[in-house]
This record gives sequence, structure tokens and C-alpha cells, in this order.
Amino acid sequence: MTHYQDNSVRVEKQGRVTTVILDRPDYRNAVDPETGRELVAAFIDFEHDAEADVAVFWGAHGAFCAGGDLKHLSASGADVWLNKLSYPRLGYAETPPGPLGPSRLELSKPVIAAVSGAAVAGGMELALWCDMRIMEESAFFGVYCRRWGVPLIDGGTVRLPRIVGMGRAMDLILTGRKCTAEEALRIGLCERVVPDGTVRQAAEELAREIARFPQECVRADRASAYRQHGLNLRDAMRQEYEGGLAALRKEGIAGATRFAEGLGRHGDYGKI
Repeated sequence: MTHYQDNSVRVEKQGRVTTVILDRPDYRNAVDPETGRELVAAFIDFEHDAEADVAVFWGAHGAFCAGGDLKHLSASGADVWLNKLSYPRLGYAETPPGPLGPSRLELSKPVIAAVSGAAVAGGMELALWCDMRIMEESAFFGVYCRRWGVPLIDGGTVRLPRIVGMGRAMDLILTGRKCTAEEALRIGLCERVVPDGTVRQAAEELAREIARFPQECVRADRASAYRQHGLNLRDAMRQEYEGGLAALRKEGIAGATRFAEGLGRHGDYGKI
């Protein structure tokens, strides 16, 4: 396993899986501008790493992320968060980073949120940015910033309605109430719930399973699912076909050949 740390963000790599770890225990992993920069750098490094296929995003010390660091915001003012963030390594000149860092990145690889404890306010938005969310039984979401007049500006008002529907999103956005793991699973806000203390392991196991597959196909299907938002049916189908055809040429023919040679028979997918 490879490790590296940049102040409040740690990164650990094992095989094709990269785990990005928020590590600000005195702040329940709340994000200040410097931590946001570190998160962006970590995920851009993951994106550009040819040896990494899937990332896990996890908060250490029993909390995913308590949102933005409101003490820092109170002391510094909004301009530090909104106008002075600059990420030379970002690679998306037309899209400024979100106040909490990676929320406006559009990666080509999957990211799985491993949620323990609180994922509230901007922390919930960071979890929504991920492709999938696994929660521990005692974990919870909530637009807790509702209490303090701090708006959702890291994608929460965009991604939450797309994931759970407008009515359920408004229930959470307008009330700022707590959403338990059980409710999150029921309404589609998370995909899996696991026992307390096991979420990182569960997320990394899932990441390894996804990383086993031919990755051109994984990324083409993932990209099509995101990009079809706002397209009419014909344009969405055309986009799916064009991206899928490229993946088919790169990986699908070889995969079909492996199947024809006997791999995967009788439900045995141990060697694919």
C-alpha cells in the first residue's frame, strides 16, 4: 500500500484503488479553503494516475465531513471562499472549483463515498458529488447549514433532486432535518448500509470489484449516464452509441473473444 499526506488530506493506494481521506479530527473533518485545495489536488492526481481506476472518499475519526469550516468563514469572510480560490492543477479553466474543493470536478473515473457519522451541509454535498454512497448504520445526512444562513453552493441543489427527486430533495433542503442511513437507503440517497466501523472496508471492496472490469467500458457507460441529463432521447441515444462504440472497439471485441474461449461459463467470473 502506498501512502502520502498533505496536511489535512491523506491518500492511500492499494492496487488499482485510491482512498482519499479527510483528516481534521478537531473540526469533525470540516473543510477550510486549504483543505479544499488539498482535496482537489488529491482527486486530480487520482484522475491522472494511470495505475488507479476507482477512488474511495472517506473521513477519518468517525465523521465523513461536517461541511465548511464556519469558524474560518466567520473570521475570514466569504471572499476567501468564493473569489480567491485558485487551483493551477485543476485542469478545468472554465469551471471554478467549489468552496469545499472537488464538487465541480468532472472526473472520468468512479468515486465511492464511504460515510460514517455526519455528512452534513457541504459534507453532504461532497458525498452527493460521488458516484455512489455507502453509509454506516449510524451515519446521517442533513442540510444543517440551513440553521446558519449558509446556502448550498457545492452542487447540493443540483445533485440532490436528480438523485432522490424534487419533492424529497425539497423536504431535506427546506427543513435542514436529519436524514438517517435507513431513510437514505429507502429514498435512494445511498446505495448500501453496512455495520458501524466497516464502511471504509466495504467501500474499498466494492472499488476493487469495479476495478476488475475492463475500464474503457466502465468509463464510457458512466459518462453516458451523466451526460444524458438535459438531452432529448435521440441525442442521448446517439451519445451512448458513439461512446460505447469506442469502448467496444478498444475492449469489447477482446472480451467477446475471452468469452468465446470459455471464460465466464457457468457463472464463474473469477477470471474475466
